Amino acid sequence: MSNCAIVGINWGDEGKGRMVDLLTENYDVVVRYQGGGNAGHTVINEYGKFALHLLPSGVFRKGVVNVLGNGVALDAENLLQEISTVQEKGVSISPENLKISDRASLLLPWHRDLDELEELRLADKKYGSTKQGIAPFYSDKYQKKTVLAGELRDRKALEEHLAQILEWKNLTLTRVYDAEAVSMNELMDWVDSYGEKIVPYLCDAGKVLRDAQKSGKNILFEAQLGALRDLDFGIYPYTTSSNAIAAYAPVGSGFPGAKLDEVVGVVKAYSTCVGEGPFTCEWFGEEAEQLREAGGEYGAKTGRPRRVGPLDLVATSYGVQVQAATAIALTKLDVLSYMDRIPVCTHYIVDGEQTDEFPFPSKLEGAEPVIEYLPGWCCDVTKARTWEDLPKQARDFVEYVEARIACPIRYVSVGPERDSIVLR
Repeated sequence: MSNCAIVGINWGDEGKGRMVDLLTENYDVVVRYQGGGNAGHTVINEYGKFALHLLPSGVFRKGVVNVLGNGVALDAENLLQEISTVQEKGVSISPENLKISDRASLLLPWHRDLDELEELRLADKKYGSTKQGIAPFYSDKYQKKTVLAGELRDRKALEEHLAQILEWKNLTLTRVYDAEAVSMNELMDWVDSYGEKIVPYLCDAGKVLRDAQKSGKNILFEAQLGALRDLDFGIYPYTTSSNAIAAYAPVGSGFPGAKLDEVVGVVKAYSTCVGEGPFTCEWFGEEAEQLREAGGEYGAKTGRPRRVGPLDLVATSYGVQVQAATAIALTKLDVLSYMDRIPVCTHYIVDGEQTDEFPFPSKLEGAEPVIEYLPGWCCDVTKARTWEDLPKQARDFVEYVEARIACPIRYVSVGPERDSIVLR
């Protein structure tokens, strides 16, 4: 029996989905423990190419049980659409292989409305939200103003609870944002159209996971986004509204007694960032566009062009520490093949002094990167399947990064496909 978390080390979009899809061969259960439909995990396998936003990335493996934990922002509308899309490609999804915690809170239609209204109010000070309702959802959850998925089983009690919340929520919509109120009929129509359809998937996720552990099953915990978007340890306030770190996996999964045996941190061979906030090593102009095109760097959920730059060792070392990573998966090494020299951000200059420590959030805007260069390999590495298949310059780059971040790089991805991987 082994428990492993796969987490992002940087700003998200590191390639966690492809690593979950790869490693689920060795696991029996895959659990999403936080976040919602605001970010996508891109997976390419024999079924095709998918951008999963809520479904755990283990859905493509036969025999694997996939769980949405209580820490997830349960967007029934988007989840059902995602299930339909995946099923159309021949992937079997049923209550046998997809289970949803009855303690997960429902993301309701007004959460998306409020997300967009607040971004409009903030104007040029906006946080760069994906407008999927995540911040309003988690705000409501911590104010105890959400509905648990398990309440969908009792129509009468559900209506009473929703009526109480609706009165409060309409005060915010109408008086703060001068928006239209939501009617009870509209809300119950939504329940009928979406909420009722997820009821067959509901379960006591804690019991499912405890029973799996008792049976000697291996459990994989899948995170959304990365350490630098974590609510408590990221680039606040330009973070997500949940905890993306591995330490939250037991709580958000429904199995708070779980012990993690391994934490695989995913790092891209260069830096990318979607949304607002400080991004010290950011490139602009033609240099940025060339890297963006080479890596296909557009948001899986929004299609927004990602901000790009060289690998940031200061931020990555911090992410490794915050995630308590025991191993690293380095993704998209193949994208760097067009470069004669490989840029790496090795230090920051903060308040005129050089540092290797990731700064406090308010200091990040003034931080400047120190860039060094390593020799490029200037050849196609996508066919490499063993360490020896990689050119010496590529191996040197991996070993350099490994030494600087003080964590072993066990996986090197040389393409998006499941088997485009070098194991060390």
